[in-house]
Amino acid sequence: MAAADYYEILDPRFARLFNGNAQVEKLFTGCRWAEGPAWFAAGRYVVWSDIPNNRMLRYDETDGSVSVFRQPSGNSNGNTVDRQGRLVTCEHSGRRVSRTEHDGSVTTIAAKWKGKRLNSPNDVVVKSDGSIWFTDPTYGIDTDYEGDKAESEIGACYVYRVDPDSGEIEAVITDMVRPNGLAFSLDESLLYVVDTGRTHGAENPAHMRVFNVGKHGKKVSGGKVFADCTAGLFDGFRLDADGRIWTSAADGIHCYDPDGTLIGKVKVPEVTANCVFGGAKLNCLYIAGTTSLYSVRLMVNGAKTF
Repeated sequence: MAAADYYEILDPRFARLFNGNAQVEKLFTGCRWAEGPAWFAAGRYVVWSDIPNNRMLRYDETDGSVSVFRQPSGNSNGNTVDRQGRLVTCEHSGRRVSRTEHDGSVTTIAAKWKGKRLNSPNDVVVKSDGSIWFTDPTYGIDTDYEGDKAESEIGACYVYRVDPDSGEIEAVITDMVRPNGLAFSLDESLLYVVDTGRTHGAENPAHMRVFNVGKHGKKVSGGKVFADCTAGLFDGFRLDADGRIWTSAADGIHCYDPDGTLIGKVKVPEVTANCVFGGAKLNCLYIAGTTSLYSVRLMVNGAKTF
């Protein structure tokens, strides 16, 4: 197959980011909605969520095997790895953010805000100061498909910050319809957040916003639109070492330059939900695409988070 079958160049800047001989490979299939891949460098494996099947799966890069990492998983969605190499997970039916400790035990990081249960935490990122930032739309309580149907106790969908010292949970963004994927810029001066409100009305947004992070790293301001999705909805995303954004969309992974230009796409035959850079050199992009886990080797490296 030709490079055009896997990549779409929309701007000359994208041409040098991929090798035309590197194909998009399907590593595993059999999920109902694959989401939230996280890369564990020490073990050379990816953990990702299969939300409706209430399980987490593990792909071992050393031998290509796939096994069940955890089931039930609380209908886990987004995952990340903190600065100590621990798994941090958003759980839909658990309605919490949890952390898997080195001994395998699971600790609740956030479950309530002002005495009310969270909706269904969706995606999460750990900042360099140890604070945990996560989004909390209602997808896990809207129906029984991705969690347990219930009414929202909070009555809104916010982005939260968990203080690393006190454990206090603070709503830092309160003007989004359905906040979803999120990530910091390389210097952590900016916070990018996806709003997938379009799922709850054609008049709602399907875009990514960018916020300025305050000098103490605890507050954000601004929130202008960084990019509108041109195919379906954005969802989870990651940054590469040069600050480009690689984000999920309906037709694959879209690559945005830091100036907001859509420069190219990695074509995937299913709707994609999230991605993560992995491999020994962080130049392998692992992609969660509806029923399957995919990968592609790129000519760029993922951003190092610690």
